[in-house]
Amino acid sequence: MFSSFEWMMAMRYLRARRQEGFISVIAWFSLLGIGLGVATLIIVMSVMNGFRQELLGRILGVNGHISVYGASQSLTDFDATANKVAKMAGVRKVTPIIEGQVMASAGGNANGALVRGMRPADARARPIIADNIVAGSLQKFGGQDSVLIGTRLARNLGLQVGSKITLISPKGNITAFGTVPRMRAYTVSALFNVGMHEYDSSFIFMPLEAAQIYFKLPKAVNYLDVVLGNPDAAPAMARTIWRVLDRKGKTVDWQRRNSSFFNAIQVERNVMFLILTLIIVVAAFNIISSLIMLVKDKGRDIAILRTMGATRGMIMRVFFISGASVGVIGTLFGFILGLSFAENIETIRQWLQGLTGTELFASEIYFLSRLPAIVDAGEVTAIVLMGLTLSILATLYPSWRAARLDPVEALRYE
Repeated sequence: MFSSFEWMMAMRYLRARRQEGFISVIAWFSLLGIGLGVATLIIVMSVMNGFRQELLGRILGVNGHISVYGASQSLTDFDATANKVAKMAGVRKVTPIIEGQVMASAGGNANGALVRGMRPADARARPIIADNIVAGSLQKFGGQDSVLIGTRLARNLGLQVGSKITLISPKGNITAFGTVPRMRAYTVSALFNVGMHEYDSSFIFMPLEAAQIYFKLPKAVNYLDVVLGNPDAAPAMARTIWRVLDRKGKTVDWQRRNSSFFNAIQVERNVMFLILTLIIVVAAFNIISSLIMLVKDKGRDIAILRTMGATRGMIMRVFFISGASVGVIGTLFGFILGLSFAENIETIRQWLQGLTGTELFASEIYFLSRLPAIVDAGEVTAIVLMGLTLSILATLYPSWRAARLDPVEALRYE
């Protein structure tokens, strides 16, 4: 498609000599701009993908995909209802849950917490709990006086395995002297760390029987937690479960429960993609300006080449190769840099934290304790193709202008 002569001329024009050094500087900045634009897009999209996936995995790992509530505040005969739902196609597991807000205190410290009561066997069957026990053992989780707490909550209250934690419920006991807050001490049987600040700092897991006694829900639970084989089928499955249960109570799927949160992430992701794309667009305009200046500077050379028999097509291809080479090399550089950075982003973060002595990714703000990155092959391909397309489009006008240059006019004004 391109002759060796055209390649030779294009590469010669890319190598700056003293008199046209400024043009080469612009070309280098264009190459660097495209490279950084492509790399930044790959890194940011990978981090956003990882952030969403990590949050989704932790949220769904702890909460399940569908919550089934009864017609009243409590769900009686919950085992029969759970068996009915568990037999439905697509349902992997159904867990009875009791949930309530408490004040947790120990050693003069206090912290708000959410108690979640479930059977010990169900807790051991949840990988996000069972696989993230950092102290103690789930084998001791059971009876009426043991609880599991997060590592950050334990640190805030100064607790460890075997310590006593006092739970105070706002729904107190009614006595002759008025309402007295309900208080009871429990033994910490294990500490978990799921890697999400909200759970590690405020969640307390309690055996279901103990939670029924504490929250005064004998033979009842608050809701059923349903885990599906396909999380994306949750909205349709929620409606199906509601119909199977004779349209009593209500069902809430995870997408509805966390819609505002994940919608905000998606909007932020789209806006970041749009803004960072402008970096590549600006670099493409730099290619246009550098090529136009190169055409103007090489006007006499173009005229001589035309008089020696070079066609308009050959001239156009020479400058097309010059501009496209900058874009292709820049895109390839950005592709390698972006993938390398995304694959090692947590290591880089740890190194920068050690170098600066500051926390660059506070889990209290970003929910997660590590910086995740998931490279999506489709997105990377789209970014690379966009960089190549913009680079090639940027060369068309200057190349066409070089081909349309009149040799007589060019030589006349030299």
